[in-house]
Amino acid sequence: MKRFFTFALLLIICISVAAQKTQVIAHRGYWDTPNNAQNSITALKAAQAIPVYGSEFDVNMTSDGVMVVSHGPKLEEIPDVQKAIYKEVKRVRLKNGEKVPTLKQYLKQGKKGNIKLIFELKVHPSGRVEDEAVRKSVEMVKEFNLKNSEVEFISFSLEACRQLAKLMPGYMVQYLNGKIPPKELKEMGIMGLDYHYSNFVQHPEWVKQAHDLGMIVNVWTVNKEEMMQQMIDLGVDYITTDKPELCIRLIESSSR
Repeated sequence: MKRFFTFALLLIICISVAAQKTQVIAHRGYWDTPNNAQNSITALKAAQAIPVYGSEFDVNMTSDGVMVVSHGPKLEEIPDVQKAIYKEVKRVRLKNGEKVPTLKQYLKQGKKGNIKLIFELKVHPSGRVEDEAVRKSVEMVKEFNLKNSEVEFISFSLEACRQLAKLMPGYMVQYLNGKIPPKELKEMGIMGLDYHYSNFVQHPEWVKQAHDLGMIVNVWTVNKEEMMQQMIDLGVDYITTDKPELCIRLIESSSR
């Protein structure tokens, strides 16, 4: 019996340690491969083919209300994708020749994979427009029956984060701007920090504070090995990077 309890305790410890291991999110998909482009369907497929936790992508709403996947505001020859109509956006070709995907097209491919979709809703020019973008985002996620195990939301807009947390209870929502301590975010109903790594260099205590509050910690966009290692050592939950395979190798070597 004593041997059984010892084994059970070791098993619990192993599970706990595994759960704490930093995981990787591909920034705008895994686009840094041949014949690829940021925020493309090809980049999403490439991320789905490697062992990452998730794939981040950017969502804007055009002036005529179509949700598209593009970082913006500039989109090739279009100065501001949010001020363009979809007919203009549809003519644009990405660096690999693909069309700019609509959110519907992107989620259709995302549903086929086994990684998290990290849905960044971009800041929009007014409260009214942003409210519509939030509403359409929620409707689209529900249309594809994407569960909280399949999609998370991030945004630089604090109001959008508040709305998403209210409209999608049980779904992880993370704030990107990096100026608000964990306790204040949690009081707003936002359970995740997704901050630039410089914020955690300045406030390393925020990682433990967030974890003590039951929150998750993501960090963007970490492409240098030295900073990846610093964030791994700090114990962040996720690293968002343009170099996901490098980060995966570093995490694996750190856990040996």
